[in-house]
Amino acid sequence: MKDEIKASKTWLIYLLECSDGSFYAGITNNLDQRLATHNAGLGAKYTRGRTPVRLLEFKEVKSHSEALQQEYQLKKLPKSKKRSFFK
Repeated sequence: MKDEIKASKTWLIYLLECSDGSFYAGITNNLDQRLATHNAGLGAKYTRGRTPVRLLEFKEVKSHSEALQQEYQLKKLPKSKKRSFFK
């Protein structure tokens, strides 16, 4: 299934765990490439000093707009509730 998602042009919301135990949420349409970018220290400013990062959760959404809206909602949640956002 991961290969199907990687090859598609659908948008994904994802949750990472950084090396310091903090969480980072983002969106992408190519999850494998985005993870590689984060782990190379070239991703978001927040993750650059917190590598390596580990993928915890992801979910597919219908559009870029929906991904942005859901990412905003996810980022507002306390850390203890972020993983349940994906269930």
